[in-house]
Amino acid sequence: MSRISAQGSGGALSAGRTRRRAVVVLRAGSLGAAFCLGALPASADILRARYSVSLVGLHIGDAAATSLLDRARYRIDLDAKLTGLAAMISNLKLALASTGGWRRGTVAPQTYATTSASSKETRTVRMSLDAGTVRALQISPPFDDTVGRVPVTAASKRNILDPSSALLMGVPAGQPLVGPAACNRRLPIFDGYMRFDLALSFVGVRQVAVKGYSGPVSVCSVRYIPIAGHKLDSRSTRFMAENREIEAWLAPVERARVVVPFRVALKTLAGSAVIDAVEFSVEPQGPAPSVTN
Repeated sequence: MSRISAQGSGGALSAGRTRRRAVVVLRAGSLGAAFCLGALPASADILRARYSVSLVGLHIGDAAATSLLDRARYRIDLDAKLTGLAAMISNLKLALASTGGWRRGTVAPQTYATTSASSKETRTVRMSLDAGTVRALQISPPFDDTVGRVPVTAASKRNILDPSSALLMGVPAGQPLVGPAACNRRLPIFDGYMRFDLALSFVGVRQVAVKGYSGPVSVCSVRYIPIAGHKLDSRSTRFMAENREIEAWLAPVERARVVVPFRVALKTLAGSAVIDAVEFSVEPQGPAPSVTN
């Protein structure tokens, strides 16, 4: 198991602070990156990955992702939840799903939906997209915390990727799946509330071993660049924009010529957080995934 403890010191936290910190880390786990894709095989592959989420060295949650990939389409499902003591304080659960295809060798999201549920509230976001442009957006209940935020304009909703589609990272044909081509890119993401970029750059290669995969991964440094939807006076946004301690490890999926997150480590206002794969497997899947518009 490739479990890497986060650095930092714990302590007695109030229930409210613990809940907020756990929520921040779980939501950080839904951040992804999106990229150019090479040709996919005629038959579909199914990727299954399970992740452990920790904060200041303490296990606080689990996440599981399933992806179906074929030459024409993809579908991604991601679920995350708090566990242990964190679950006793807040029963937060997140579910994300995306479908789409490939357009001129790039990711082309078509649908995105996410539901976040806690003991206090359940909120659903649904988007339909065409060639990277948001055609419809529904948030229920409506998001009304708009005072002091950078406006999300029509331009902010063009040439974007949704967060779960961004978990698929393609490598151009002719380039190795492990190395600079896996990392060096800038990724435009819109989650229904905020528009931001993730800028990745190659750092090196590491060897990992978990159930289902043993081999090299690309290590990338990551920068968070806020574009719109964030509050101008937000301490957390300013902290993340200045953060030099965000790192992503990307594992190769050979036949599909994509890489996907294996590990994400970042410093947050709550302390050091790690989202680390404990299982990672790819299997052939005959029927193509369906896309629902």
